[in-house]
Amino acid sequence: MSGLHKASILMLALGEEHAGKLFAMMHEDEIKAISATMAQLGVIHADTVESLCGDFVENFGATGGIMGSYESTENLLMKALPKDRVTQIMEEIRGPAGRTMWDKLGNVSEEILASYLKNEYPQTVAVVLSMVKADHSARVLTLLPDSFAMEVVMRMLRMESIQKDVLERVERILRAEFMSNLARASRQDSHQLIAEIFNNFDRKAETRFLAGLEERNRESAEKVKSQMFTFADLVRITSAGLQVLLRQIDKEKLPIALKGASETIRTLFLSQLSERAAKMLREDIAALGPVKLKDVEDAQANIANLAKELAASGEIEISTGSDDRMIE
Repeated sequence: MSGLHKASILMLALGEEHAGKLFAMMHEDEIKAISATMAQLGVIHADTVESLCGDFVENFGATGGIMGSYESTENLLMKALPKDRVTQIMEEIRGPAGRTMWDKLGNVSEEILASYLKNEYPQTVAVVLSMVKADHSARVLTLLPDSFAMEVVMRMLRMESIQKDVLERVERILRAEFMSNLARASRQDSHQLIAEIFNNFDRKAETRFLAGLEERNRESAEKVKSQMFTFADLVRITSAGLQVLLRQIDKEKLPIALKGASETIRTLFLSQLSERAAKMLREDIAALGPVKLKDVEDAQANIANLAKELAASGEIEISTGSDDRMIE
């Protein structure tokens, strides 16, 4: 067992108050090293705690062990450091896998990294791409604007060695601006992920899960609902977008979807058709007779998903609200 692991176990065994006092006397690098190790310890058995802590075994032996986790680590750090500093350390620990900043960057997708770097100075980008693996640098370069990418290449060619103070400055910028923003973005994306999952539920399951989420966390439920896109949200599509959507909808699914739609949605679609085509669609809906609810929901989900795909590709536009829509 390394000294770092022993120190991490001891800090956990001491508890928040005592460990907090020790953290306050440590160098920032020591705090980072111990924090990262503590967060990955998992369960430490009592016999190991006894051999390392000696006099403290009586306080912890009865518990059968201690647990090293992100939460316990964060609680200990909060006793010694300002909240924003603790947040920064924990975001770095929880961030993309890797021991160093450059390891972490190597695990960030090239699209995200390129999107950030294209707004930086060419010299800064040259330093970053010189420090990450060649294959990752190559993919990032291809995503940068051509003239900018060539300027970065020229800077890399002229760069014989990177001075320590320059490297440290770039690391500070990346840590303060990019990695912390990336961690926050990752957390926000969880609501979008749940929204996408909920979009694929049938109506009954969607209602059940949303109700359950509202009971546990109303704020999260509202965020998820705001990012969901359902058949009823088609009123947010512009008239031009509806024309594009109509041309790509499976003509057999549209009458089924509209069979169980609100009068607003039905009128919305009919208003985009010629008088003859609208009459034929009404006749198709009437000719269906009774339709299973599941078939209606499946058809509506299919059209809603098609609208999202068209919006993602830029072929149609979805407004942020329905107030600017007009039904003729």
